[in-house]
Amino acid sequence: MLGDKERRKELGDFLKTRRSRLSPQDFGLPIGPRRKTKGLRREEVAQLAGIGITWYTWLEQGRDIQVSSDVLESLSRVFRLKEEEKEHLFLLANQPFISKAGKPLVKSVNSAVNQLLRQLEFCPTYVTDEKLNIVNWNKAASAVFGDFSKMDVRDVNAVWRCFTSKEYRELFLNWEDHAQRLIAQFRLAYTRFIGDEWFKEMIQELTERSQEFRTWWPKHEVFGTPFGKKTIVHPLVGEMVMDHITLQVYDAPELKLTIYQPSQEGETEQKIKRLLNGKTREAEGKSTLSF
Repeated sequence: MLGDKERRKELGDFLKTRRSRLSPQDFGLPIGPRRKTKGLRREEVAQLAGIGITWYTWLEQGRDIQVSSDVLESLSRVFRLKEEEKEHLFLLANQPFISKAGKPLVKSVNSAVNQLLRQLEFCPTYVTDEKLNIVNWNKAASAVFGDFSKMDVRDVNAVWRCFTSKEYRELFLNWEDHAQRLIAQFRLAYTRFIGDEWFKEMIQELTERSQEFRTWWPKHEVFGTPFGKKTIVHPLVGEMVMDHITLQVYDAPELKLTIYQPSQEGETEQKIKRLLNGKTREAEGKSTLSF
């Protein structure tokens, strides 16, 4: 069951962080010599959005008030929210979100995902659920990222492993960028489960265990499914460059398919084949990692 009080607090915190990102100069507003406010003032946001200052103040304070989709649209415009941030705002306000395509966002996974995992033989691929737990994967994913079947319930969570495993951190040439994007996805997932004990416990433990998580979580960054290029520095075969994308397909709500496609750079596919065949540069001939 969602906690309304916690949801309203999250909404208020999110609005504050977005207000602090903007400057009066962005909207042609004057800046006085004694101004101390970082970003826009509440009254400036209210004016730009065409809503009452008292009402907007209550909204930031987490008061139990109703907010319409029209008001949320106005705030989204003022704060210049990306699509994922806008969805986050609407969910926090308990309002249905409509995508740019004009249809409610529906997330599901294709029933043929197991066959697809097998077909993507040399593309490390795994499936995550709504909590970013890794629930399915192929052999290439185990060879590159570690044997998920031997991990405990915490370590198969992508966020937990990212922020608590030294070995996993060393896999990514640019770990900080990877981790910041992952925590932003986790924030969006958390929006749907505010008040859920699993999320509360996970966030508390990550806050205690990781300085980076403790610093980044309060920023309320929200990203959707990312894509781009990632460089993996594998301890057995060295540097591998991959094109990375996360997809949503049909039939199982809230599951996502993350695919790492080997780039032509650095003979990456050949290195994955060596891992799968156990032909690494180490004498032990390990084909998977256990970290």
